This record gives sequence, structure tokens and C-alpha cells, in this order.
Amino acid sequence: MLHSSQISKLTRLKQLFLGFCSIFLVLAFAGLATANEPAKPTAAAPSVAPAAAPTAAVSAPAAAPVLVPKALKADATVGEALYNNGDTSRGVVACITCHGPKGMSAVATWPKLAAQHGTYLAKQLKNYKDGTRANAIMMGMVAALTEQDMLNLAAFLVKQAPPQGEVQNKASIELGQLIYRGGIAAKGIPACSACHSPNGAGIPAQYPRLGGQWAEYNATQLAYFRDGTRKNVQMNMIAVKLSDLEMKAVTDYMAGLH
Repeated sequence: MLHSSQISKLTRLKQLFLGFCSIFLVLAFAGLATANEPAKPTAAAPSVAPAAAPTAAVSAPAAAPVLVPKALKADATVGEALYNNGDTSRGVVACITCHGPKGMSAVATWPKLAAQHGTYLAKQLKNYKDGTRANAIMMGMVAALTEQDMLNLAAFLVKQAPPQGEVQNKASIELGQLIYRGGIAAKGIPACSACHSPNGAGIPAQYPRLGGQWAEYNATQLAYFRDGTRKNVQMNMIAVKLSDLEMKAVTDYMAGLH
């Protein structure tokens, strides 16, 4: 009986042990399952998109295209017709009336224009029109001329044969030659030939032709430079140093240059 009782106790202990083991295994597996379960995402606070930068309501205006004026082209043939006939429809008087056929005037009152540099001629016509060169007659003559007319006239005249002249005062030829070729150092007067060339042909686009021009006309222009009636800084400074005798001598000498 004792033996049976002991066996019975052992059997109950074994059952209790097995029961505890079962509970332990169940708890262990439950913990393992919880550990392996994927984490649930937490609810994120709603994000607020940054406000977009305000766009300009009106775009900047496109730059206006730069218009380049078309260069005028001189026409000597048209210039010849205008020189000889004028244009009565616009009140343009024929230049030939005063300056003679092909720019060879008959009297010293009107300058010879034949072979004068085109750029110089066009500039003088513009100066008469804008009043920077004062001459009552010429200012009236050019009033109806356009810039194209001026270029056309200059293109015709520059193609003509250079004028020929002669020295009239033999007594002053040496003084005139001295001033034109060497200037007057004592008075600070430079040689005329330095700008207007040894033969009086001048330098295109810079200095006018003086050779063969009427001596009286050139002397009058020097007097205008001297008293400021005609404006040109370089010539004003030179002419103011010249005496009447020196002006007549050098202009007479220039008349014979060719």
C-alpha cells in the first residue's frame, strides 16, 4: 500500500511538472510571437505644403527692337540733275546759276566747287541749314534740301576736274609761299600745307581743297575766321594772328596751286 501511495504521489508530481512546463511553453511562444509581429505605423501629423512663391501677375514687357537707320547712298547722276536744274516743285534753285557749269564759277563772289571733297561739301551744306555756318543767301538756298540731296550734289561735284587759277600779285608771291609752306614761327602760325597739302588739294574728309580757288573768296573766309563770323576752333586761332597783308599774300599764292 505504501508503495502504491508513493507511486501515486510521484504520478501527481509528474503531472504538475508537465502542467507547469506546458504553461511555460505557451507563455514563451506567445512572447516570441509578439516580438516577431511587425510594428504598426503610428499616425503621422498631417504635413502642410509650403506656400508657393507668388508669381508676377504681369510679365515684364519685351525690349523694343533697335531700329538702325538705313545708310543713305549718294547718287551723282541725281546730283547732277539737281545741280543743273534745281527742283521747282520743292523750291530748290539750280546751283549752276551761281557756281557755274560743273562747279566752275565765273566770279570770285561765288566759290569754285569743282573737285571739292564730297564729305566737306555735304558738311558745309548741313551747317548752312542748321545755322552753324551763317550766310543769309546760302541758308535760304539749302532750306529745302534734304540730306539725300546734299549727298547727291557732293557726289556730283567731287567728280569734276579741279579748278585752275593764277597768282595775280607777283610782289607778294614769296611771302605767300613762305606762309603756305612754312608758316610764321614767330607768330605761332603753322604751315597751311600741313593740312591742305603742298599742292592745295587738301585731305578728303578732313581739310578742304584750296588750290585754284578765287583768292578774294579765300581772303574773305580768313577774315570771317578771324572775327569769329565763321566758327572753327583751329582756323579761328590761326586767322586771328594773320594781318590783312599776310592773308592776301597767302590766298593769292593758293589761287595758283594745282
